Amino acid sequence: MAGLVILAFSYVMSQFYRSFLAVLSPVLSSELGMTASQLSTALGTWFVAFGLAQFVVGPMLDRSGPRLTASILFGLFAGGGAVVFSFATAGWVVILAMAMLGIGCAPVLMASVYIFARTYSASRFAVLISWFIAFGSAGNLIGSSPLAQLAEGFGWRPVLLALAGVTLAIAVAIYVLVRNPEKVPATNTGSGSYLDLLKIKQLWPIIPIMAVAYSLPVGLRGLWSGPFFGDVYGLDVLGIGAITFWIAVAMIVANIVYGPLDTIFNTRKWVVVIGNFLMVGAIAALAIYPLSGVIVTGILFILVSMLGLGYGIMMAHARSYYPPHLLGRGVTLMNFFSIGGSGVMQLLSGYVYDGARVEGDP
Repeated sequence: MAGLVILAFSYVMSQFYRSFLAVLSPVLSSELGMTASQLSTALGTWFVAFGLAQFVVGPMLDRSGPRLTASILFGLFAGGGAVVFSFATAGWVVILAMAMLGIGCAPVLMASVYIFARTYSASRFAVLISWFIAFGSAGNLIGSSPLAQLAEGFGWRPVLLALAGVTLAIAVAIYVLVRNPEKVPATNTGSGSYLDLLKIKQLWPIIPIMAVAYSLPVGLRGLWSGPFFGDVYGLDVLGIGAITFWIAVAMIVANIVYGPLDTIFNTRKWVVVIGNFLMVGAIAALAIYPLSGVIVTGILFILVSMLGLGYGIMMAHARSYYPPHLLGRGVTLMNFFSIGGSGVMQLLSGYVYDGARVEGDP
């Protein structure tokens, strides 16, 4: 239990590191000259690095277990990335730091999911993941109004350096407290690779939903809420922090609610399908009516962020098709499509922004 608790705190930091750019976007623009598209590239780089790292994390989980996998990568890359970020003097350094942070955060949720799958029944899997993510979403809260106030009071560089120290301390605690579940012997079927998983046809319809659904809430909360409310409505760091705070609260509530829905309605498929269709409606309303005022626009941001969080249910659905000895590779494969898809969408959104931008007319 102590191991899962410390992994939960590491996931709080993971959520923070994927969301804090929105609040710091004004100061990074003014001090380092970063444009909105460069900030988008930085966040997209986090997700792409995170996604690609899954192909390292998966085999490490199956061979070395969650203890070494999470402690080493989180300490070296997340801790190191936070240090690099705190000393950044140009936009490319921020992008490098975000890549390091993405690699470092890659194992923490997957280590926990691996332990859940090895230790608890399949019927509890979706709830455990969703509620674990809900707890970790406190990182979104820290990366909103509290970060804005700390950055205003102490400066963003000392704050990031202090968080690097917290990250390293958590990595040490993971090494000390986490216990590996018993290994499952490999079967004689297949090569034991990701290709074996990609041959499972039941996963094919799940993959494109995994690749798209999470990209909308994380893109809006993680970055675009900052430039949007700053440029369109003239909000400062504290104002953006207040907006993102309520988005983060909504995401916590959504994860708690989503978790048991597959049990309540006895379906995973339709919970995900209906949730995503409603999310499409909310993002369409935001696109059609972008100047509806801070409150209405903020509500639409909140709805998108809430409705796209069926991650735990989709992971539980996919998990039912994994061979036991490929569990680590299985969960990281689905996570690759979820996070990698978010990274690609985030990078593309920067190009869309540049192509549509009109000087003086946000």
